[in-house]
Amino acid sequence: MDLSNKTVIVTGGGTGIGRAASLLLAERGANVVVNYSRSQADAEETVQQIESMGGKAIALRADVAKDEEVRAMTEAVVRHFGAIDMLVNNASITKHISLENLDAVTDDVWDDLLGVNVKGMFHCARAAAPYIRRNGGGAIVNIGSIAGQNGLGSSLPYAVSKSAVHGLTKSLARALAPDIRVNCVAPGAVLTRWWAGLEEQMLRLAPKLLLKQLSTPEDVASLICAVLEQEAMTGQIITVDSGQTL
Repeated sequence: MDLSNKTVIVTGGGTGIGRAASLLLAERGANVVVNYSRSQADAEETVQQIESMGGKAIALRADVAKDEEVRAMTEAVVRHFGAIDMLVNNASITKHISLENLDAVTDDVWDDLLGVNVKGMFHCARAAAPYIRRNGGGAIVNIGSIAGQNGLGSSLPYAVSKSAVHGLTKSLARALAPDIRVNCVAPGAVLTRWWAGLEEQMLRLAPKLLLKQLSTPEDVASLICAVLEQEAMTGQIITVDSGQTL
């Protein structure tokens, strides 16, 4: 599927992987909706960069954990661009808690991570799906993680939430077929602001990987675009991790 003139919502689109995806989608001719919850300045800067390239973009605030805000966002997108063709469910949060520290995993941590990382993706898919169908069909890409495959990661609830994202991808692929393809990109270690203060730990990991390098947000963004373009695939979990899980 050609991305030119397609309208794509990128949740958490102003930072990290979301920002890289927003910029690359714009380079490929898409109209980009840069969603944010708290990072307004980053989202607006991303929009400005897209516009400076000659692209079309808007920044819209919505907390994806709140269904009413997500529905309002999708309505605003349709008012502005006239359609929704694709969704990149990128918005996620984490809390750094060592896996063995079970007592630190409070109900609030569970609620926050599952609310954004899992329910948030469901809210966005549910709200966008009728518009995507109305415009002839399209695609959704959820951003998972190798943490959802191996149980490791920044915290136990984060790993569990990403495992749920992988399951959500398969269920949505069945629920929304044949009009909407739903796939998941599962990155390994990617050096983004999530790891602020832990950069040395991340860089020590690089030599242990088969490709001897960490994935970049741009690496992940390139795969996101390829998956959106691929019309013969749905329900798949695709890993990009420099060989980390092999």
